This record gives sequence, structure tokens and C-alpha cells, in this order.
Amino acid sequence: MRPLTGVIAALSAILTLYHLYAAGVSPFTALVHRPVHFGILAVLGLLGVGVRVRVRPQRDSAETKTRRRLTVHQLVSGILLTVAVFACGYLITQHEELVRRVGSASRWDILAGSAALVLVLELARRTVGFGLVTVALLALGYALAGPWLPGMLAHRGYGLVRIVEHLYLGTEGIWGVPLGVSADFVFLFILFGALLDVAGGGDLLIGLASRVAGRSRGGPAKTAAVASAFMGSLSGSAVANVVTTGSLTIPLMKRTGFSPSVAGAIEAAASTGGQLMPPIMGAGAFILATWTNIPYTRVALAAALPAVLYYVALFAAIHFHAGREGLGRTERPPGGVVSRLHLLIPLAVIVTLLVLGRSPMRAAFWGVLSVVVSASLFSSTRLTMPKLSDALRRTIAGAVQVASACAAAGIVVGVASLTGIGLRMSELIVNLSGGYLPFALLLTAMGSIVLGMGLPTTAAYVVLAALGAPALTELGVPLLVAHLFIFYFGAMSNVTPPVSLAGYAAAGIAGAPPMRTALLAMAMAGTGFAIPFVFVYRQTLLLSG
Repeated sequence: MRPLTGVIAALSAILTLYHLYAAGVSPFTALVHRPVHFGILAVLGLLGVGVRVRVRPQRDSAETKTRRRLTVHQLVSGILLTVAVFACGYLITQHEELVRRVGSASRWDILAGSAALVLVLELARRTVGFGLVTVALLALGYALAGPWLPGMLAHRGYGLVRIVEHLYLGTEGIWGVPLGVSADFVFLFILFGALLDVAGGGDLLIGLASRVAGRSRGGPAKTAAVASAFMGSLSGSAVANVVTTGSLTIPLMKRTGFSPSVAGAIEAAASTGGQLMPPIMGAGAFILATWTNIPYTRVALAAALPAVLYYVALFAAIHFHAGREGLGRTERPPGGVVSRLHLLIPLAVIVTLLVLGRSPMRAAFWGVLSVVVSASLFSSTRLTMPKLSDALRRTIAGAVQVASACAAAGIVVGVASLTGIGLRMSELIVNLSGGYLPFALLLTAMGSIVLGMGLPTTAAYVVLAALGAPALTELGVPLLVAHLFIFYFGAMSNVTPPVSLAGYAAAGIAGAPPMRTALLAMAMAGTGFAIPFVFVYRQTLLLSG
């Protein structure tokens, strides 16, 4: 296993240095940068980094154990490794030739594109599960079966060659906006969050949260809410937020009298809200800004007040529950806060650069460098080799999952642009609602929750932006408002049964019944289901109008 560990470490370091170079020194064109990003991450994912699939160990005889036998899983992974190198390497080396003969794909183009589709679907299955893969396969089936579909779902239909050409040879499919955001912004922000955490930033944020809220009634739960607001905005995943901050805050809540189910529900609701909290919004703000061509600062400002209201309502729910159950205040806030205050400098650097109008890529680059510099100021926070190794491992694992989800979501977006299904879905929503906006909002909200179940927030938003937002804009809802509406409900699917990923993760840490925890989390996060309807009709909530 040592050679494999060395290969993973070397590829991880190469990819990190490549992203820092692309962000801070010299950027690359989309059809080079995105395949490099996805190709290396795909190889790392196939080597077992960041995947959910695990092979059960086989109980063999002593003689068999001495001989290394390839399992079926290892054999498939080996084949897919070759596919990843071929499909991504082909596009990187041939991109100029492909641009020159656009519209006349060769057999090699189609072969490489078909291999890339198989790779994307299998990697998405291993990292985020069958939910997104099912949606992508349904999209491909829809593109093929157009002439045989009824009513407004029908279209002219497209052959496999045309589909592969559209999804692989340009920036409308796999290499589109979702994967572009993963390559440009998300990787560096995951790296930033991981470096900050291993330097002691996570403990700092929890310590600050405890000092802000820990002395009031239900203090541990309010500490969890504040800490999750900070960490969730950086992490980009409600589930990742639950398992990081929740491992500290859930036991603290239980020790001070909160039942396991309630403790898990509070953490799940708080972690989900982190996706809605500027300035980073789990990279959602960058995707939304890129998709709508609205300046990032405008998106972050619009999202600020609704996110604050979400947490105010969560605080109220915690406060009243604590009062009803007679729960007291927390123990003394953890120490060491003052000795780590310099770790707030990187956060200030990123926010300042974004406010000044610098690109998110450049802001993340300087943010990463500022973490390294500020952490080295004191020995207690210095980034030693074990800490750097841990940060790199976390970064790659998170990046593999995000890139896989974004590439698979790119298939859905590409099929939507090829077939015009987005406009048809909009027409369907408009027709079912009779043009009545409240009913259209309700249909869009329900569809967003269903399509978002089991998907990372970023992937859920991308799918919904292609299918749901056009209906709302057609009914007169402003572009930013429509996209924030579906973004909210895509995020809230994390606490909506029957596929409440954040709720189930929190239940596992708390040792509580999963479904009860998920239902309580949905109740705790109830304001998140109401706020989008409010800001559609009262856009002053988004600091506009």
C-alpha cells in the first residue's frame, strides 16, 4: 500500500500546485483547465480518495492471501484509470485541433467522449451515490427518446454521436459552468477551509461562537448554530459541516440536557443554513453569479439578510425549546481563543478582496497564502507536515466529490441546452399553475426539493437552475430572485425527509433515530421554507427595490 499512498500524495501535491499557479500566476483556457482538474481528481477518486464505495474484505486462505488477486472492483477501477487518462488527456492535447474542426467530429472524438461519459457516471456513483446518476441517465434517455415522448415533452431526438459531441467537445456539457466553478473556485476554497481548520481556525470559530452565545439559555445549541454558520459557508456541504462541527457541538449539547434527537436536529438545521450564509455560501454564490452574470457582491448582499433571519429564527427555536425543557447555560467557553485570533486575518483578506471586486479565484489564491503566513506567526498554529498532509487529504477528498457531482450535473445541463427541456419544464409549470404566481412558486419549490434530495447543494442548484428558474422568470420574477428561490429549496432538501442527508449524518453522531432527527431538523429549519416566498413578494429583503 505504500507505493499507492505515495502516488496519491504526489498527485495531490501536483494538483494543488497547479491550481495555485493557475489562480495566481497564469490562467489556462477552459478546455485545458477543466479537463486537467477533473482528470487528476478522477484518478485520485478511482484510487479510493473521497469515494463512498468500499469493497468488503474477502476471507481467503493463508495461501491465497500471499498472492495479490485483483478483485472485480479493482479491475474496473484500473480500466477506468486508463479511460480517465485517455479521455481527459485527449481533450487537453487536441483542443486546438478540435476547435478548428468543430461540427465534424471524428471517430476518436466520439470514442473519447463516450469514455468520458462512462467515467463521469461511474465516478459520480462512487462519490455521491445513485441519486445524481439516475437524474443524468434520465436526461440522456430523454435526449435519445424525444420523438416517442408525449405532448410538450417531445422533441426531434438526437443520436448518440450528436449527444456525445455536444457534451464532450465543448463547454455546454461535462466541461460547462458547473465543472468550471469547481475548477476555478471550489478547489481553492476547500483548500483554504482545510488549511484554516488544521491551523486551529475551527477551534477558534467554535470558541468565538461559545463566547457569543454560550452564556445564554440553550447556549451549547446556539454555539452550534453560530459555529455552523461560519464553517458551513466555507465547507460547501451541509453533511461535511455536520460531521466536522457536529462532532464537537452535539456531545456538548447532550451533556447539557438536550436529547440526542434534538441535538442532532439543531446541528443539521444549523449546518444547512451555512450554505445560505455569505460571503462564500459553500461556493453557491460563485455558481449563481457565474450562471446569471450578476456581480458576486450583488449576490452576497442579496443573500445576507435572509440568511441572518434564518439564524435568528433558529436561535428563537433553540431558546424556547431550552426554556420549555428547563435547560440551563453551558459550561465555561473553551480557552485559547485569544492565541488564535490572528487566524481571522485570512477571512478578512478574502472578504476585502471580494468587496474590492477581485475575482473569486484570485481572492481564494491570496486567502490560501494568507493562511500559510498568518498560521506561521505562532508556534501553536504553525502548519507542520502532519497538519499539511491532513489538510491536503481533506481538500482532495472534498474536491473529488464536488468535481464528480459537477461533471454529472453538467450532463443534465448539456441535455437541457440541447433539447430545450428547460423551456418545456417552464411551460409545464406555467400551464399547471395557470400563470398564477403563488401556485407556480409552490410547484417550483416542491420540484426543487425532490430534485435536490440526495445531491450536494452545488449540484442541486445547477440542475434546478436549468430546469426550474426559467419558469419563474417567465412569470415576471427577477432573475436574481428566481435563482435564490431555487437555491434555497435545493439547500433545504438536506433536511427534508425521506432523503435528509444532513439529518441522517447528525443522527449518526448523536446516536438518535434517523427519521425522528430528520423531522425535527425540518421543523427547526422551517423558516428556510418560508423566507423564499417572502422575498419573491418583498424584494427589499434582498436589499433591492
